[in-house]
Order: sequence, then C-alpha cells, then structure tokens
Amino acid sequence: MTPFSFWQTGMQFYQLGVEAQSVVTMRVLGAAGLWNVLPDENARMISEKQQAFSESAFAAGRAALSGHAPEKVVNAALRPLRLKTRSNVRRLSKRGPKAVG
Repeated sequence: MTPFSFWQTGMQFYQLGVEAQSVVTMRVLGAAGLWNVLPDENARMISEKQQAFSESAFAAGRAALSGHAPEKVVNAALRPLRLKTRSNVRRLSKRGPKAVG
C-alpha cells in the first residue's frame, strides 16, 4: 500500500460517476429523440448491468479471498464497471446528437 492507494481508488470512483452520468444523459436524450441511439439501447442498458455487476462481484470476491488489501478489492470490483461505462461513453458519444430538420 502506498500513500496514493486510496487516492487512486477515489479517482476510480470519480471517473465511474462521471462516465455513468454521461451515459445516463445521452440515453435520456436518446429516449427523447435528441440523441442518435440504436433501437436496442433500452434493452442493452438493462442487460449490461447484470453482467457488469456479476463480474464486479466475482472480481471483488477473488481479490478478497486472495488476501489483497481493501483498496485492491475495491479496485477489482470497480474494474468491470469502469470498462462498461468507458465503452458506453465512447460508443454513445460517437453517435452524437440528432440533426434537427
């Protein structure tokens, strides 16, 4: 453990929050017809959570049972969630807002 271990974990939480809020914003705009989203976006936002959270729980469990420090257990739990939010931000932001007119 270093003095920056908890800071790094905090930054992972911060980035997860920013990415998740960006995804929510783009999906709400998509539901309102203001953002280009694929027709399966509503189904995707439900199904992806199940997989991401189960991967997160298993990763945290593996890290805890391996005797890792608490911040490493938390980081292991955050990693699958961050991968999903990061990929969603990239995918949705590439589609962009709908053109008016």
